[in-house]
Amino acid sequence: MRGASATMFLRDRLVYALVILLMIGLGAGLMLLERARNPEGIGTGTISYFVILGLFFAGVWLAVDYIRQRAYYKQLKHAVERSGELQAAVIVQSAVTSEQRLVMRLLQEQHSAYLNELGRYRRQQEQHNHFVLQWVHHMKTPVSVIDLLVQDTLTQLPVTEEEQKQLALSLQEEAERMTRGLDLMLNTARLDKFRMDLHFRQTALHELVRTVMNAHKRLCIRHSIFPQIEGEAWVETDGKWMTVVLNQFVSNAIKYSKGKPGTKKLIFRLEPDTGGGSKLSVTDEGIGIAPHDLSRIFDPFFTGENGREAGESTGMGLYLAKQVCSGLGHRLSVESKLGEGTTFTVFFHPRSIHALGDNREQDMHFR
Repeated sequence: MRGASATMFLRDRLVYALVILLMIGLGAGLMLLERARNPEGIGTGTISYFVILGLFFAGVWLAVDYIRQRAYYKQLKHAVERSGELQAAVIVQSAVTSEQRLVMRLLQEQHSAYLNELGRYRRQQEQHNHFVLQWVHHMKTPVSVIDLLVQDTLTQLPVTEEEQKQLALSLQEEAERMTRGLDLMLNTARLDKFRMDLHFRQTALHELVRTVMNAHKRLCIRHSIFPQIEGEAWVETDGKWMTVVLNQFVSNAIKYSKGKPGTKKLIFRLEPDTGGGSKLSVTDEGIGIAPHDLSRIFDPFFTGENGREAGESTGMGLYLAKQVCSGLGHRLSVESKLGEGTTFTVFFHPRSIHALGDNREQDMHFR
């Protein structure tokens, strides 16, 4: 790199060096001619002639060099005058020297990087606005249901104990839906600062699953969904963020299983994985996912056929789960059979922390 810089420096000043060598040659030639003509010394006229000749060549070269670079300096001055505008960096186009071409390339690449970064922020803002609209629409449903239940209660008070119990259960279910919606909104908003809020430690995954299932116990009982935990596993992860992922799996399992008649199972299978790691499979007996939707379920705002039919989906839950797993260094996969159920599998590798470090480096490089 140092050699290339020296070569570039000399190439840009090659003409200057040639002019200097020409002047030296002219001076030496005049001295030799003067000595041959007058051995006693160099006359004042010869010195004056040399000075005039040198000034002439220097003036000619400066004029030629100015004409060569005039467009560049005009564009540079124009760019400085418009420095507050986005397009100012690409005004400079008439570079002549290697140094000017490097500066022009730097400005163009910085302009391109700025546009890419600006586009990324705009896409994030659009995604955020879209999510907020989806979320508000999603929250209107439980609010409307609660309002309807209250109006019915005011119109006709529940008399029997069973009616009162059903009313309380309905209100509780809608309140839990609102709580899940608020949690989804909060966790999605935290994604930008996700890596600043990580605390890796050895975690009893089976205990984490049990805690999540206890939080959803009422809904599981109400919709005849019976969870099973098979096996145990200790993994290196962030318990708080892994709980977010598990909550999403359980919420989806309940949402898309409650409409099927009879009892349904929700199986959490913890087992060793190749390479010394572990894996957690969450299998429900819900309605499953259509094959043409399977490859897109982790995309933001994608609801698919199930989401459109259920009318309860924001399309952000599984996107959040995927982003969290990627940030934790855990791989997430999905398998599903339409009408039979869905299995989400999280792979916990011993090198998850190292994978997280690689993700950080890639993220910093991307930014």
